[in-house]
Amino acid sequence: MSAKPGRMSVVIYTTASCSHCNRAKAFLRGHGIGFREMDVARNPRARKEFERLGGRGVPLLLVGNRRLDGFSEQRFLALYEGDTRGKRR
Repeated sequence: MSAKPGRMSVVIYTTASCSHCNRAKAFLRGHGIGFREMDVARNPRARKEFERLGGRGVPLLLVGNRRLDGFSEQRFLALYEGDTRGKRR
């Protein structure tokens, strides 16, 4: 799998000390999936957005208009590939 034009945007809310966040970012980079990182500990705007979303823990990923709390490769791929084919699960 590799990133292609027209893929869904990915935003990941993280903290520097979160091992699950680091694993998620490594997975995304390893698969050529672009993402925007929002560090909720260092960035007040990111923290405010995270709170508005009702975030309780990191990582929290937004895949297009879908949300993934925590990180699982399979769950992420289901959202990412599902959205890029126009399917809603």
